[in-house]
Amino acid sequence: MANAGPSTSASLEKDVSVDNMTSRDYYADSYAHFGIHEEMLKDSVRTGSYRSAIVNNAHLFKGKTVLDVGCGTGILSMFAAKAGAKHVVGIDMSNIIDQATKIIEANGFKDTITLVKGKLEDVPLPMQEFDIIISEWMGYFLLYESMLDTVLLARDRYLKPGGLIFPDTATLYLAAIEDADYKEEKINFWDNVYGFDYSCIKDIALREPLVDTVDLKAVVTDPCLVKHIDLLTAKKEDLTFTAPFTLNPTRDDYAHAFLAWFDISFECTHTKVKFSTGPHAKYTHWKQTVFYTPETLTLYQGRPVKGRLSCAPNERNPRDLDILVTYQTNDEPEVEVHYKMY
Repeated sequence: MANAGPSTSASLEKDVSVDNMTSRDYYADSYAHFGIHEEMLKDSVRTGSYRSAIVNNAHLFKGKTVLDVGCGTGILSMFAAKAGAKHVVGIDMSNIIDQATKIIEANGFKDTITLVKGKLEDVPLPMQEFDIIISEWMGYFLLYESMLDTVLLARDRYLKPGGLIFPDTATLYLAAIEDADYKEEKINFWDNVYGFDYSCIKDIALREPLVDTVDLKAVVTDPCLVKHIDLLTAKKEDLTFTAPFTLNPTRDDYAHAFLAWFDISFECTHTKVKFSTGPHAKYTHWKQTVFYTPETLTLYQGRPVKGRLSCAPNERNPRDLDILVTYQTNDEPEVEVHYKMY
């Protein structure tokens, strides 16, 4: 499940000593912390959308078997059970599943929901086929630390022919923003730190995308769709991609960064449910992702910014992302910037 930090579930085994822990271990056990789950549950757009998609389409769940991938505290499993599912299996690697077991029992779903602790790739499930897969797999920038690859594996291994996935569609968008004040504060700050030159850090700061909320007034171009994912047909290889973009300025202005967000849709539902994490929509814990550019872009209406966005899992840790943005404005030389989300 996604959150303000890591967005997949994993566990830190008890026999791993603190001295031997890696960043992956710390990440893996982060889902055992209640604050992360509190933030996700309080995200009314996130949790309310899943509830509407499941409970308001109860006819799709009645008498069906459901697999909840990355079940966390079990909220989606309980929505499915409430909607009339015959049986729900929730799987999660995080130690939070120990509390989820108590939550499931306290709410009277002990006989309807079975929780499995472990990695989906490695542990056997009590059922070999499911009618529906539900999962809240999204991370920042949609794919950062997401567990979409695990959901696709679950689909290929366990979903019945003609089965449903909740949600089943994700779309990533890109735009440009005017953000001079914050860029000055975040990036140019390093030019003079109490009279000292820290500019060697400037390039590192620039290449680390910022996750934050952006005012819609700061957006200076129309959005451009850069990635569409159909979970029923997508392959793991599709998560490494290069996509062209064309950003049409909505006014003459300057741009200091590119902005990314994603939309999620439950297309299989009769009562349609969609939500957006963009600057035009209600706040979500995913916020938006800001990619600052080395130089200020001068924008004119009628002169689009054209470029390419490439995204690939990091070789050392596939939950991290290597992102390359190449762009050109006003017939000036093409600029290429490498970003890392880790």
